[in-house]
Amino acid sequence: MKLKRLISDTLRRLRPRPERPAEASGVLLLSAGGLGDTVLFALVLPRFLELARAGEKVTVLLRADGARMAFLFPPRVEVIKVDFGRLAKDPAYRGATFDDLYRAHYRLVVSTDFKRHPDLDEALAFACEAPESAAMRARPWAKYQSRLDANEKRWGRLVDSGPALQDKVVRWSRFASQLTGRALPPPRVALSPEQMPAPVDLPGPTVIVQPFSAVRAKQSPPELYARIAASLPPGWRMRIAGHPSDLDKNPDYRPLLELSNVSFEPAPFSELAGIMRGAALVVSVDTACMHLAAALGVPTLCLASAGFVGEIVPYADEVMPGNLKVLYRPMDCAGCLGDCRLKAVNSMFPCVAALDSDAILTDIARMVEGGS
Repeated sequence: MKLKRLISDTLRRLRPRPERPAEASGVLLLSAGGLGDTVLFALVLPRFLELARAGEKVTVLLRADGARMAFLFPPRVEVIKVDFGRLAKDPAYRGATFDDLYRAHYRLVVSTDFKRHPDLDEALAFACEAPESAAMRARPWAKYQSRLDANEKRWGRLVDSGPALQDKVVRWSRFASQLTGRALPPPRVALSPEQMPAPVDLPGPTVIVQPFSAVRAKQSPPELYARIAASLPPGWRMRIAGHPSDLDKNPDYRPLLELSNVSFEPAPFSELAGIMRGAALVVSVDTACMHLAAALGVPTLCLASAGFVGEIVPYADEVMPGNLKVLYRPMDCAGCLGDCRLKAVNSMFPCVAALDSDAILTDIARMVEGGS
């Protein structure tokens, strides 16, 4: 633990605690994943809501970036957003966040994360000092393993959720079943009608593409997307979804906007969801946009790396929706979770560089024909 954080946490324990209600009440669910994880968590959240007693409030603590997908949660759920960057570096923010959690006096705190950091999401859970707590046994992490092991005794209930490499939705579903005592099959990756925004009426048949990833090595080259735009039938449009900063970080994609049938779509996810529902097809790298499109029921083609096979995409057979097709190159090293040990090919993971562009165009032509 960084010295500043250690001193801050020690001083907090020594000073008088904030006042809080005498009786603990409510459930706090911690979900510290990113945007894509939050989409998938929204699918199983209803099962965790069963942990609340009659009249109890359920609160979900999200990482600040993941909270941009909180519009998918039921209205009854309260959301807390925590900036993990500030939590790690700003003692005042850290102390105030911990005090707020302690003051709330939750009856039950549940970490829904398999990968946990002892100074971040685990520290948030322990700051609540709730009378009941539960978590999955954390993913092995050599850097922090001794501290994760030591923290195990601080959880009221610790559940073995299965092998280290496992589909996220399946893992969450099994965890929820163990906590609630109700053994239910995992849900398909499909949002309920109540979770979906209304489709936006677009001026013509449209393909939404999301070529950008926080991990640049997962991105296919702009030349592929130029070929996709050229392959579309007359009158069809292509919108490149992303934040304006994506173009600043990836200037080699800017020439795509000079093509006559291509435009940029900067809408936030809460608005993009409706736009995608009005589109004929979504083509995306394996990132949050893809998870959202798949869950919305939009025909979706995912251009995936092999790095997250077995945990993220393709989804497990029992949760895979019929509207999603995932293209990836099988590799002996599949499931590396992004820890690629191979030499990059044109700045891409070798498994991404090996994607067959002709096969991609063939699949798009087939899916476009179905949406015409």
